[in-house]
Amino acid sequence: MKNAVITGAAGGIGAAVAEKLSSDGFRVFVCYNTSKERALHLGAELLCCHAAHLDVTNPREIEALFARIEREYGAIDVLVNNAGIAQQKLFTDITDEDWEKMIAVNLSGVFYCCRAALGSMIRQKYGRIINISSMWGQSGGSCEVHYSAAKAGVIGLTKALAKETALSGVTVNCVSPGVIDTPMMSPFSAADIDALCEEIPMGRLGTPAETAAAVAFLASETASYVTGQVLGVNGGLL
Repeated sequence: MKNAVITGAAGGIGAAVAEKLSSDGFRVFVCYNTSKERALHLGAELLCCHAAHLDVTNPREIEALFARIEREYGAIDVLVNNAGIAQQKLFTDITDEDWEKMIAVNLSGVFYCCRAALGSMIRQKYGRIINISSMWGQSGGSCEVHYSAAKAGVIGLTKALAKETALSGVTVNCVSPGVIDTPMMSPFSAADIDALCEEIPMGRLGTPAETAAAVAFLASETASYVTGQVLGVNGGLL
């Protein structure tokens, strides 16, 4: 049984990815930071699922958890870097703390997790790394400069790392969601969401399950010759 580690897996896209990979036969490690109850509930619902605390801004904690997984269950075969935060602010209102936290969670966390997982992947000559970016990392989002910058960094990291690891049997790809119906949409009013839907060619928000399906494809053997790619799940908006 292959092992899949998912960061930020307690809700929204992360939970949908956990459910999909579990149904595809993976042993899933649901990593959470603050949403312990949701993670434990998800772990109890799914087959071969384990919940674990993980602060992606803490490289020592990441290394300790990944080492324990490898020691007790074997190599990490799939890593889904999904943990992230969002914030809407005018550029002139973004504080140093806002910037540092955004980069720490959304970009540095991806770097730390990739670094911790790659050792076992390279040793076994097999691995799938799937990073969750955002459409705004491709196009830029007004009032989300720090978020857009971090997510653009994830795309650059993905493309560069894919070139380094290809000969080791490790693929590195990125899923870039558009406007997805998750708790991150809670700050938006119904009128705001209606206006967004009018801009989306498919006329609706995406679902976490649709994003999870893209992740599952990249984690599968069907995608064995796919690496360094950005797979958009945005209903045609970009």
